[in-house]
Amino acid sequence: MTIKVGRVYDPPSPEDGRRILVDRLWPRGLSKEHAALDDWCKAVAPSDELRRWYDHDPDRFDEFAARYREEMEDPERAAALEAIVTASRVGTVSLLTATKELSLSHAPIIAAIVEEDD
Repeated sequence: MTIKVGRVYDPPSPEDGRRILVDRLWPRGLSKEHAALDDWCKAVAPSDELRRWYDHDPDRFDEFAARYREEMEDPERAAALEAIVTASRVGTVSLLTATKELSLSHAPIIAAIVEEDD
C-alpha cells in the first residue's frame, strides 16, 4: 500500500496512482480536465466549523488533528474513508488538496489514518 499526499494544482504523474481530491470545496481556478482526478471525496474533508476554527494556524494543528480524527468517526465519513482504504489496498493512492502547506492540512492526517487501518 502506498499513500501519497500532494497538491491538486501540481501536474499529474503516472506514479500518482488513483488521484482523489479530499477537499470539500472545488479548487479555485482549476478545471476538472486539468485536475485529472479519479474521485472527489468531499465526505472526508473537515467540517466547515472545524476548518474555520483551525484557519491553518500552525499553533492549532495538534488540536485540529485531534478534533478532525473525532469527526472521522461519523458514519458517513467513516464509510468514505473506508473507500479510500479499499483503493489503497489495490494500488497507489494520492490524496490531493488545494492547501498550500501540505504538512498543515488534513490530507496527511487522512493518510495516517488509512495507514493505521491497514
